[in-house]
Amino acid sequence: MIVSGRAVVIREDNVDTDVLYPGAYLNVTEISEMKPYLFEGFDPSLRDELGGDTILAVARNFGAGSSREHVPQAMKASGIRALVGESFARIFYRNCINLGLPAFVSAEAAAAAEPGSAVEIDTDGTITVDGRTFETQPLPRFMQDLLERGGLEDWVRTQVAEV
Repeated sequence: MIVSGRAVVIREDNVDTDVLYPGAYLNVTEISEMKPYLFEGFDPSLRDELGGDTILAVARNFGAGSSREHVPQAMKASGIRALVGESFARIFYRNCINLGLPAFVSAEAAAAAEPGSAVEIDTDGTITVDGRTFETQPLPRFMQDLLERGGLEDWVRTQVAEV
């Protein structure tokens, strides 16, 4: 699977889900209505940089804090196609994959990305940033299947339908 887009960059380490999507908005359950609250406690102006072609490049331990599915849901609804980071908090990373939002660890690729950089990610293990290619751990086949089906819920529906 290939994912490509334009980089939006967050250079701060340890950005937690509590500032990415503050608790005051957790009562919003309609995913399309979550978009106005993404980055609300961090830097709301970042929303203006998002579009249907965004690859979010982030620093170390991105997504620490509470296990909020709202963050990857609001990211997908806001046009973020994938994340490339130096590292991710474990629960945030799995929430992304389970909700169909690809996340890839590559400190070198994340550091190479500048705002507006052209980024192309191959789930088999390469990330290209402005023509420079970086190796990354390929996603296991079952995670690629989850992403190709749109996330864990859609993958389970497919599995149940095949039985």
